[in-house]
Amino acid sequence: MRALFRIAGLSIAAVPFAAAGWTDLIHGKGLDGWEKIGQGIWTVMRDGTLVGQRDLATAEHQAWLYTRKNYGQYDLRLEYWLRAGGNSGISIRDTSRAQYAHGAQWNPEKTPSHIGYEIQLSNGYKDVYPSGSVYLFAKAKPGVQTDNEWNQLDVESRDDAIRVKVNGQLVSEFAGEPGRPKAGPIGLQLHDKNTLVMFRNVRIREIR
Repeated sequence: MRALFRIAGLSIAAVPFAAAGWTDLIHGKGLDGWEKIGQGIWTVMRDGTLVGQRDLATAEHQAWLYTRKNYGQYDLRLEYWLRAGGNSGISIRDTSRAQYAHGAQWNPEKTPSHIGYEIQLSNGYKDVYPSGSVYLFAKAKPGVQTDNEWNQLDVESRDDAIRVKVNGQLVSEFAGEPGRPKAGPIGLQLHDKNTLVMFRNVRIREIR
């Protein structure tokens, strides 16, 4: 019998990810395969949890952590935790790699959600898009996330669709904006200087 584990009060059957074609995107204690964008502090803890935070004295605009590899069609699964009032997100298909989201090139009309897509993560942040939304395009079904707890996020990225689940429930989907990229890197966001976010079990299954 497969073991059960709980995420935000939800029992989910544990799946042998390696056997199912899943690949861990965070290996060991380092961030091989990732690049830091902007003024973010990213730390992999002993148990494999990734912590993202800001230096309050110097932080400006956004900060990101991007995969060096680009991905086409895939399933992405991870668990996330946000401090109260926190704002983060998952970038997909952003071919600019957050070039305009920080520093001297800052342009709010060219941040990752305007080039590719951003899957919103929020814990009470004052915004109309709750966690699981395809930011700017599709508002997520509210009330599925458990605030102040670990939650599971699943993103299905296909040429003709983006589907998002929170704790196993479908909360948003979007066919895609004509002209936007269908492939690109995956990014983890620190939205502002007050952001404190944790990720764990960040895994991908490429669809070939």
